[in-house]
Amino acid sequence: MAADTLKSTTGAGGAAAVRRLLLDNGALTALIVLVVAMSALSGDFLTTDNLLNVGVQAAVTAILAFGVTFVIVSAGIDLSVGSVAALSATVLAWSATQQGVPVVMAVALAVVTGIVCGLVNGFLIAYGKLPPFIATLAMLSVGRGLSLVISEGSPIAFPDSVSHLGDTLGGWLPVPVLVMIVMGLVAAFVLGRTYIGRSMYAIGGNEEAARLSGLRVKRQKLAVYALSGVFAATAGVVLAARLSSAQPQAADGYELDAIAAVVIGGASLAGGTGKASGTLIGALILAVLRNGLNLLSVSAFWQQVVIGVVIALAVLLDTLRRKAGATPVAAGTGGGKGRQATTYALAAVVTVAIVGATSFLHGGTSSASNPKVGLALSTLNNPFFVQIQSGAKAEAKRLGVDLTVTDAQNDASQQANQLQNFTSSGYDSIIVNPVDSDAAGPAVRAADKAGIPVIAVDRGVNKATTDALVASDNVAGGELAAKTVAEKLGGTGKIVILQGQAGTSAARERAEGFARGLKAYPGIQVVAQQPADFDRTKGLDVMSNLLQAHPDVQGVIAANDEMALGAIKALGAKAGKSVQVVGFDGTPDGLNAVKNGTLYASVAQQPSQLGRIAVDNALKALRGEKVEQTVKVPVKVVTKENVAGFSG
Repeated sequence: MAADTLKSTTGAGGAAAVRRLLLDNGALTALIVLVVAMSALSGDFLTTDNLLNVGVQAAVTAILAFGVTFVIVSAGIDLSVGSVAALSATVLAWSATQQGVPVVMAVALAVVTGIVCGLVNGFLIAYGKLPPFIATLAMLSVGRGLSLVISEGSPIAFPDSVSHLGDTLGGWLPVPVLVMIVMGLVAAFVLGRTYIGRSMYAIGGNEEAARLSGLRVKRQKLAVYALSGVFAATAGVVLAARLSSAQPQAADGYELDAIAAVVIGGASLAGGTGKASGTLIGALILAVLRNGLNLLSVSAFWQQVVIGVVIALAVLLDTLRRKAGATPVAAGTGGGKGRQATTYALAAVVTVAIVGATSFLHGGTSSASNPKVGLALSTLNNPFFVQIQSGAKAEAKRLGVDLTVTDAQNDASQQANQLQNFTSSGYDSIIVNPVDSDAAGPAVRAADKAGIPVIAVDRGVNKATTDALVASDNVAGGELAAKTVAEKLGGTGKIVILQGQAGTSAARERAEGFARGLKAYPGIQVVAQQPADFDRTKGLDVMSNLLQAHPDVQGVIAANDEMALGAIKALGAKAGKSVQVVGFDGTPDGLNAVKNGTLYASVAQQPSQLGRIAVDNALKALRGEKVEQTVKVPVKVVTKENVAGFSG
C-alpha cells in the first residue's frame, strides 16, 4: 500500500512538474511546436537560407519589441514605435543625402530623434498625466506626419555606408540578425543588471508602492520611454538599410507586432513581468508563422486571422499561468537563471531531434512537373490589383503553371520578406508588382543571384535586373487624364486633384503626368491637391472637405477609380453634370460609373492583360526564350461612347 501510494504521488508530481514547465515556458513550447509543424508541412522550411530569412524577417520586429518590453514591464504602452522608426530613418537619409551631413553625424541625429520622441512621450505621461495610450497615439500621428513632411512623401535613398547594415557577413550571415542579437543582449542587461531595469519591475508591479519607497517614478518613466525611442530608431535604420531607402510609410502597423511579440513572449500588459528572451521568442513565433504560411501559400488575409488567434491564445496562456500560480522568472532575480538555461538547452535538443525525424518526410527527390511561379502583389485591397491577379491566375491555369500569389498590403518590408521566401524556396520564376521600386531592389538582386528570372509588372524595380517590365505608362496615362478633363471643360475651369498614397511610385508618376498634361492648358486652375490614399472612403471624405472650400469646382482628376468613385459620392447630383470626374485604372466599378454617366472617363490600363502577359513572360524567361525588356500594355481613355466595347 505504501509503495502504491509513493508511486502515485511520484507520478502526480512528475505530471505537475511537466505542467509547470509548460506553463512557465509557454512561448518556447509554442515556438518548438511551430518549427516542427512547419518542417513537417513544407520541405522548403528547414533549409539554411530559409532559417536565415526567418531571422532577418524577425529582426526589425524584435528590436522594436525589446524597447516596448521596457514600457510594458513598467505597466505602460507605446503605440508610436513604428512611426518613430520611420521618422528616425527619414532623418538619417535626408540629412546624409540631401543636407550633406557626415554619415556618423546623421546616424547620431537618427538616434537623437528617437530619444526626443521617447522623452516627449515620457513627459506627457509622467508630468502631463496623459494616459500612455493617448500620449503615444498622438506621437504615432506626429512622427508619421513629420516623416512625410521631411521626405515630401517620397522615399529617400539610403547612404551606401549605412546600407551595409542590410547586407550579409561572409556572404551568408545577415547583419540585421547580428544587430537583433546585440540589441537583445543590451535589453537583457538593462532589465537584469541595472537600477533602471529593477525600477521598471517595481513601477509595473505597484507604482504607488514604488513611489512611497523613494523611487523617482516620473524620472524613471522618462528614461523608460527614451530607451524605447532608442530601440525604435535602431529598428528604423535596420529596416531602411535592408530596403536601401527610407520609406515615409515604413513600419506602418509594426507597433502592433511589437506589442504582440512582447505579450506572446510572456509579459503581462498589467506590468511587472517580462524578459528579453521571451520577447525574442515572441518575435520569432510571428516570423515563423508568416514565413511558414507564405511557404504554404496561405492567403495574407488568413495570415492575419491566424496571428490574431495566436495573440489571443498567448494572453489566455498568461491568464492560466497566473491562476496556476506559475511564476515567470523576472530578469535579474538570479535564482532561476541556471534552470532557465537548462530549459532552453533541453528545448533545443528536443527540437533538433523532432525536426530531424520530420525531415525524412521530405527526403524524397520527387519534384513537381509544373513550373512554380510566385506573384508578389503590392496589395489586394484594390480592384486593379485583384484584376491583375485574376488575369495571371487564368493564364497560369491555361499554361499549367503552379502560381502562388502573395499580398504585401502596401508594406515594402513585408514584400521583401515574401520575395526572399520565393527565392529560398526555389521558385522557378518570380513576378513582382513592387510596393516601391527602390525598396524591392535588394530582394530582386538576391533572386538574380540565385538565377531566378524576375518579371516586374505595372512598376519597375530600381537598382536590380529584371528580365522584363510589363507595364502601362503611368506618366502618359496621367497626361491623358489631364487632357481629357481639360478638353471636356473647354480649356478653362477650376479642378481639384485627388492624389494616391504618398510614397508609392504609382502616385508619384501619375501626379507627374497630371502636371505635364495641364501645362498645355493655362486656363485650367488647380485649386487643390490632396492625397486620398487610393481609397474610396478617403476619396469621399477628402472631396467632401474640398467642396466646403471650393464649391464652384468644375472638374476632378483622381489617381485611381476608387478615389474617383468616392468623389462622385461626395458630389452627388453634380457628378457628370456640373462637375466632370476622370479616374484611372478602368476597374469594373469605374466602368459601370462611366456607363451611368457619373464618371466622365477612366484611363484604363487593362490590368487583367498585365497579369496575363506577365505570366507568359515569366514562362518564356524560365525556358530561356527571348523576352522583350519592356512590354507596354497601352492605356486607353474609356468614355460613355466606347465603354461598351472595352474589356480590361
